[in-house]
Amino acid sequence: MKKEIFISRDGPKAIGPYSPSVKLGQFIFLSGQLPVEAKTGEIVSGGIENQTRKALENLINTLKPYGVDAENVVKVTIFLSNLENFSKVNQIYSEYFTKEFPSRSCVQVAKLPKNAEIEIEAIAYQ
Repeated sequence: MKKEIFISRDGPKAIGPYSPSVKLGQFIFLSGQLPVEAKTGEIVSGGIENQTRKALENLINTLKPYGVDAENVVKVTIFLSNLENFSKVNQIYSEYFTKEFPSRSCVQVAKLPKNAEIEIEAIAYQ
């Protein structure tokens, strides 16, 4: 199998030596999406709610070049700098994943790149 890499025009650029997504067979592996504005690379303001929305929007924008969306996501991992934000994140998350929920893990980490409060990675299928 040959891997394919597509870069979304609507998604943020990688901040290191990695691909935002890699397709292998029918599966698409999405790197962690930070809550950054695609044009500026800056973290959005407004707390965990805005950061969660932006990270999820970046995740969905990264899927666009493959012709799929949130319904094709089968696994999500959420990294939080403060697990006390779990319920707030769940509330926003439920706006993006409304049925046939993907499997999911959520963990607290010591620190995230750019001092973000959240980072979200996923696996989807095409």
